[in-house]
Amino acid sequence: MKILVTGGAGFIGSAVVRHIIQNTEHQVLNVDKLTYAGNLESLSSVSKSERYQFTKTDICDRIALDQLFKEFQPDVVMHLAAESHVDRSISGPFDFIETNIIGTYQLLEASRAYWLGLNDTKKAEFRFHHISTDEVYGDLEGTTDLFTETTPYSPSSPYSASKASSDHLVRAWNRTYGLPVLITNCSNNYGPYHFPEKLIPLMILNALQGKPLPVYGNGQQIRDWLFVEDHARALYKVVTEGVVGETYNIGGHNEKANLEVVHAICDLLEELAPMKPEGIVQYKDLITYVKDRPGHDVRYAIDATKIKNALNWIPEESFETGLRKTVEWYLKNTEWVEHVQSGEYQSWLVKQY
Repeated sequence: MKILVTGGAGFIGSAVVRHIIQNTEHQVLNVDKLTYAGNLESLSSVSKSERYQFTKTDICDRIALDQLFKEFQPDVVMHLAAESHVDRSISGPFDFIETNIIGTYQLLEASRAYWLGLNDTKKAEFRFHHISTDEVYGDLEGTTDLFTETTPYSPSSPYSASKASSDHLVRAWNRTYGLPVLITNCSNNYGPYHFPEKLIPLMILNALQGKPLPVYGNGQQIRDWLFVEDHARALYKVVTEGVVGETYNIGGHNEKANLEVVHAICDLLEELAPMKPEGIVQYKDLITYVKDRPGHDVRYAIDATKIKNALNWIPEESFETGLRKTVEWYLKNTEWVEHVQSGEYQSWLVKQY
């Protein structure tokens, strides 16, 4: 099978590519624009595989997409390319509208044109899998409810609004044109190769460098945490076994307040990296409360019953085991971290291709 993955140099996308190359015999074409969060070093373990290809391509470029479909002839599209950082969407929403909405539209149209040209057998087998977020559902503040696949959309940020828009486009292309689509909405991912602007890697790396650990508001915002490699397994299951037209919510069953997450990271670092920067008595002393983010949702939580019952998927990692693996990975992979922090990772394309 040939799988076209958009955003395969990103955090979740690279985990998906690694999973497919390392655990199946499928071919993968990684289509990535290589924005600041795209890192080909995250794919160094599979980049030499004969079943892996990379192209630096913007999903907003319809002409380029048509050529890729013509040359690669994919059986499956897994669409992960997206701008994903909420803070960045608040300060500069245009990139989110362009990539997450216009880019998804262009990819849908390129996929539809290609799909219409397939023979009946190939047409029936083709899949367009759109990977989205639980943030499209909004806020669960003040309730004990969980997000299900039928929860109404109520996005709070430009990022989540752009992802909600792309979800609606994908469903419309299924309903109107018959394009065989699947949608997944996931909770907060964490794990190896995570770009340092996100909560968990930011806290790990700041602590190791003796920098402040900035916590929004009172730190009581609750998220459901999903180990990225568990997510990659789930996405592959959905695209190969899921029912066309269905949505599957993917969660880790790990609701944690942000402050609790930061404390857990500090505790692990006390054990795994006891030699602290000069002047630091304990890592928790670095916690600094900062002004809350505008429109900050208080609680997200996923009900993953459907994917468990329909596709027999459950996460393998608890939050405790996954966080330990994550902290250990950052401690062992200092070169990857240094390249990201220095910007050297952006030269990987020049060196390798």
